[in-house]
Amino acid sequence: MAPRFVSPMIRRRPLASLHTSNTQGGSERITDNVVQNTPTNTPTDSPNTEEQPEEVSRVAFGTYRQIRDYSLVLLSQGIEHRLEHSEEGPFEIFVHPEYEDRALHQIELYRRENPPKKDNPPMPLSISFQPLWVLLVPSVITVADFGNFFAGLHNRGLSDAYKVLHGEWWRTITALTLHGDTHHLAGNLVSGYIVLNLLAYRIPLARMVPFLAVASALANFCVALTVQSDFRSLGFSTFVFACIGALAVIEFRLMPKETHGMLRRFAPLCGAISIAVFLGLGEHADILGHAYGFLAGMLCGFIPKKKMLRWGTPTTLKDLVWIAAYFALFAIGWSLALN
Repeated sequence: MAPRFVSPMIRRRPLASLHTSNTQGGSERITDNVVQNTPTNTPTDSPNTEEQPEEVSRVAFGTYRQIRDYSLVLLSQGIEHRLEHSEEGPFEIFVHPEYEDRALHQIELYRRENPPKKDNPPMPLSISFQPLWVLLVPSVITVADFGNFFAGLHNRGLSDAYKVLHGEWWRTITALTLHGDTHHLAGNLVSGYIVLNLLAYRIPLARMVPFLAVASALANFCVALTVQSDFRSLGFSTFVFACIGALAVIEFRLMPKETHGMLRRFAPLCGAISIAVFLGLGEHADILGHAYGFLAGMLCGFIPKKKMLRWGTPTTLKDLVWIAAYFALFAIGWSLALN
């Protein structure tokens, strides 16, 4: 009985790029993590000969991590194959018909020793370095403020409701990078790292952080618009609560529809709201800022496509553009504040 991930023979475009471990009779080049075997003595087709698509078989589909592991298994056995990302979301492996039985056998052996994970498995305890570059901005600016490296940095950057509503909108951005004391800074950095670490498991942070930063600035503006009086606030906690809201929505979207009882699907949202209430209340806490940040972050949770969250996506060089956008947002805010 064939495994459930096997599909019937289908027609696809020629296997122009194949993973292979055989380098005899040709030169090997690597582009976009795909190994291409280019023969050195390839006969030239006549001008009137049309290139016919070759028949290939899909032998596996799954998340990016699963298909990456299957590809390594096939590479170790010298089985030529092609990786594709389908429009429906999953990643797929295709092989020539003559390699189909061998490929299925090797993948099945691997699956027996490494059973596939559920579509929405529990969050594993893992450590990611991605949150560090996100937390670099509030850390550097706060240290510069504490050390008085720039005159009037604190007063020019904090969010003053009156000044925000009278044109100094950049304070909604700069206030995110300032803190009252070391305890305030440490609390936001620790809680921020934990939430960002969980968020990084679902999606590269570069593709979410710029939106969360903008959402946090809008949350500070909503606070000023609501209070419209002598009210001042500062701190990275608004951003942290935006991350909690985004993570809650992402987990809600990934909950299987066939879970026992519809209320089970709302468990991530209920849990996140409870955490937000527990952490967001305090004697000197900006409750409105936390609430608006949480709501703005929930909207950001709908930005990524569900198939990208479910099936995974690798980090690419294009993510550097989003990282630059994140730093540019704060650079623009502070350039306006200091001029």
